[in-house]
Amino acid sequence: MRAKRVEPGPGQESVWDYPRPPRVEARPERVVVRLGGEVVADTTSAYRVLETSHPPVWYLPREAFVDGALSAGEGRSMCEFKGTARYLDVRGGGTTASSAGWTYPSPWPGYEMLADHVALYPSRFDSCEVDGEVVEAQDGDFYGGWITSRVVGPFKGAPGTLGW
Repeated sequence: MRAKRVEPGPGQESVWDYPRPPRVEARPERVVVRLGGEVVADTTSAYRVLETSHPPVWYLPREAFVDGALSAGEGRSMCEFKGTARYLDVRGGGTTASSAGWTYPSPWPGYEMLADHVALYPSRFDSCEVDGEVVEAQDGDFYGGWITSRVVGPFKGAPGTLGW
């Protein structure tokens, strides 16, 4: 059973208005990621992937990451829309966040712009920020959504939401 949609306020959007299959949009907001007390990524050239019932997943260009921050991690997964993802370890400030990011080396048609971009699980970092706002991680840590004050739910990911 689907949860009741929260009505968005001024300047907000409901994740229940996002499409399926997901939409990708280029965004100009400044995205900063910190790990081990250091900035490991900083960009104003990210993409947001918007999918029904999910907070946006932000994809940062590889060049936004400091040298040495990214390395191959363990694991792969399959997205029915984007293709096969490969996981990445992220290092910063003497800390390693194992399989904390993922990338689509050869994304399927319609998602080609995500090649050479990296998505991150925000719960595995000191902070992930969008225009200075520290994001909250989507429950469950499977989807990797970034919750800001701009989006309202309810959000898929928590126990009991699998059937939404």
